[in-house]
Amino acid sequence: MNSTTILIIILSYFALLMLISHFAGRKSTDNEAFFLGNRQSPWWLVAIGMIGASVSGVSFISVPGMVGNMQFTYMQTVIGFFFGYIVVAHVLLPLYYKLNLTSIYSYLGERFGKVSYKTGSSFFLLSKTIGAAVRLYIVALILQKLVADTWNIPFYITVSCILLLIWIYTFRSGIKSIVYTDTLQTIVMIAVLIIMIIKLMSFSSWNIQSLTNELINNEWSNIFVFKDWVSKQHFVKQFISGIFIVIVMTGLDQDMMQKNLSCRSLKDAQKNMYWYGFAFIPVNLLFLILGFMIMWFAAQNQLILPVKGDEILPFFASNYVGGSFMLLFVLGIIAAAFSSADSALTALTTSFLVDILEIDTKNKAKGKEKQVKDKEKHAKRTRIGVHAGITLIFLFIILLFEKLNNTSVIDAIYIIVSYTYGPLLGMFAFGLFTKLKPLEKSVPFIAILSPLICYFLNQFTIKTFGYAFGYELLLLNGALTFIGLLISTRYGNKNCRICNQ
Repeated sequence: MNSTTILIIILSYFALLMLISHFAGRKSTDNEAFFLGNRQSPWWLVAIGMIGASVSGVSFISVPGMVGNMQFTYMQTVIGFFFGYIVVAHVLLPLYYKLNLTSIYSYLGERFGKVSYKTGSSFFLLSKTIGAAVRLYIVALILQKLVADTWNIPFYITVSCILLLIWIYTFRSGIKSIVYTDTLQTIVMIAVLIIMIIKLMSFSSWNIQSLTNELINNEWSNIFVFKDWVSKQHFVKQFISGIFIVIVMTGLDQDMMQKNLSCRSLKDAQKNMYWYGFAFIPVNLLFLILGFMIMWFAAQNQLILPVKGDEILPFFASNYVGGSFMLLFVLGIIAAAFSSADSALTALTTSFLVDILEIDTKNKAKGKEKQVKDKEKHAKRTRIGVHAGITLIFLFIILLFEKLNNTSVIDAIYIIVSYTYGPLLGMFAFGLFTKLKPLEKSVPFIAILSPLICYFLNQFTIKTFGYAFGYELLLLNGALTFIGLLISTRYGNKNCRICNQ
C-alpha cells in the first residue's frame, strides 16, 4: 500500500469524524455543552466510547508486542482493572454526582481548601498532558514512517497536522461531540482488530478450534505467575496494581470521569462503568491473541521481528502481509489514537478553565443582558484559546519524547502515572477515609516530596537488592502522600461540610 492511499484513508476518516461532530454539536456550542454535554449523554454510548479512549494507539501497538517477553501476563493487570471499575462505580461516582461536580478536583477544594484543590488539579494537568502526548507520539511516529517519510516531510509537520485535525473537530462542542465520535472510533478499532485476527487465521490455515488448542498448549499464552515474587509479573503485584491503576487513571482522572458525569444520572453512569469494565477484558485479550499469532507466524516462517515490542505489529503489517492487512492496521491505529487524544484534550481544557482560571461552568453570568452576553463570549473565547494552547503543549512534549524515549511506551506511561498520580491517590484517600484536615500549606510540598522519595527509594533497592519496583510504585507513592497528610494534620475537621455528611 502506497503513502497516497494511506493519506486518502486518513482524510476520509477525518471527514467522517467532522460530519458526526457537526451533527452531534450543531445546537450546543456553549461551555456547558463543551464540559458536560448538558448531562444528556446516553450511558451505552459513553461506555463504548470509553473503551477506545482507554485503549488508545498505545495498546494497539504495545500490547500485541508484549507477548514475546511477557506472554499473556498483562491479563493479570487487566483482571485487576475490572475490580477497580467496581470501586470507582460505588465509591467515587456517587460522591461526584452528589456534589454535582464539573471538575472532580473541586472535591479537594471543598474537603481541604483551595491550595489542595489547585495542587490536585495541577498534578492531573501534568500527568494527563504527558500521558496523552506519549500515547499520540507512537502513532505519529508510525504515520511518519508510512506516509511522511515518502515525501520527506519533517516529523514536526506530521504531528502538527494530526493535532490540528483533532483540534478542529473538538473545539466547538467538546465532550458533546466526543461521546459520539469516540463511539464510532471504538467500533472501528474493535472491528479492525477482529478482522486482522481472522486474516491471520487464514494465513496460518487455522480455524477457531486449532487456534484455541495452540493457545492452550503454547507457553507464550501463559497468563499467571505465582512462584517468582521478585518478578514484576507476579500475580499479586499485577492484580493489585491493576485495581489502583484504574482508580487513579479512571476514577481520579478528569478525562474519564468527564464522560461519566455527562450521563443523565448516577445510575446510568454506574451501568456505563460496569459494562465498560467488563468489555475491557476481552478487548485486551484480543490484542494479546493478535500478538501471539504474529509471533507464531514469524516462528513458523523463520521471519525476523524487531527486538522492541512496540515495533513488532507495524513492522509485520508493512513487510509480511498483504495490503488489506496494512489498510486495517492504519485504520485501527488512527481510530485508537484519535479517540484517546481528543478526549484528553477536552478534559485538559476543562480542568484548566475550571480549576485554574475558575471560569463559570454553567453559564450563570449575572448583570444586564449585554453584560451577560459579553461575559459568555469572553468565556467561550478563553476556552478556544486554552484549547489551542494545550494542543501546542502536546506538540512540544511529543517532539521532546521523540528525543528521549528508550523504553516500551506503555510501560513509560504507567511509570509516569506511578509518580504523578500517586499524590492524587493519597489526597483522595485521605479525604474519603478520614475526617482530618492537614495543614493546607503543606499539601503541595507533600505531593512533590512523595514522588521524589519513591524515585530515590527505587534507585536504592535496585542497587542494593537488585529489585526494581513495578506498577506497585503507585501504591507506595499514594501511601507516602497519605502518611504525609496525616503527619501534617493539626486538628479534626469538625467544620468540613463534606466529611460530616
